[in-house]
Amino acid sequence: MKKAIIFDMDGLMIDSERVTYNEYVKKLQTLGYDDFTEEIYKQCLGKNKEGICQVFFDQYGNDFPMIEVWDDVHDWIDESLRKYVPKKKGLDKLLKYLKENNYMTIVATSSSRARVNEILKNAQIIDYFDDSICGDEVSKGKPNPEIFLTACQKLGVKPSEALVLEDSEAGIRAAYDGNIDVICIPDMKYPESEFVCQVTKIIDSLEDVISYLEDLKLNYENKEGDK
Repeated sequence: MKKAIIFDMDGLMIDSERVTYNEYVKKLQTLGYDDFTEEIYKQCLGKNKEGICQVFFDQYGNDFPMIEVWDDVHDWIDESLRKYVPKKKGLDKLLKYLKENNYMTIVATSSSRARVNEILKNAQIIDYFDDSICGDEVSKGKPNPEIFLTACQKLGVKPSEALVLEDSEAGIRAAYDGNIDVICIPDMKYPESEFVCQVTKIIDSLEDVISYLEDLKLNYENKEGDK
């Protein structure tokens, strides 16, 4: 039986990746960079700030004005999210189900503590979570499993008792290497075959997690009844 559900945030709960990509495109165009494609941006998904910056340096060189780009893009995104937080389909229904069925819940995201608290509050979902662990609170970001293993420790559960919900390949790898079952709900990028082999299941929306948990519960009850 699963006792705890670990949520990623951007691209999983919050429909922010497409907006962020579009803002990067606009900003880079003002600097004369017209070749920032979705394929380049997809390399950023699931990574912490350091990992994202490295993607840009690898693409455009070490003299790329990363501080300016990062600050301008994320200041605009954060201001936008203060006004409206676009939630993914099925999020509210899943969170209510988990609360009603006594699952522990935690957010494990590469974003900073200040950003996470503000977004969860503005989305009116912060009270559904027992805890959170953020990118600036671990020494190694995804795809290292540290953030998910720390989430398990915070909730007092074994990795086998937890389920990770992720949209990115970096998150899938982090869960897999931490020996934690992971369900992928793809956002901008469907996982490559290497990562498909590492997931427990790939589903279309967060709402479908309920059916998965109900099936787990039924299988557990049937096994208990056969004893």
